[in-house]
Amino acid sequence: MNVVTYSEARSSLKTVIDNVNNDADVTIISRRSGGDAVVMSLDHYQSLMETLHLVSTPANARALASAIAQDKAGEAVRRDLLKA
Repeated sequence: MNVVTYSEARSSLKTVIDNVNNDADVTIISRRSGGDAVVMSLDHYQSLMETLHLVSTPANARALASAIAQDKAGEAVRRDLLKA
């Protein structure tokens, strides 16, 4: 995670955007008066939103936690994807 001041971000916005896209990281833009902001790539944002959606219901969250536990225990089974 990078932190830059508002003035730094304003003067080098292209670099800030390039960095979040290239590094798959976020940059916090800090302001003296508060109201800080976060800049992240669209891919990173979409990934976070998908994760939030998947764990938004208790049943999905339990199923994902179970699958992760099975994988960590070496019990995962590789399967071919179904064709639509």
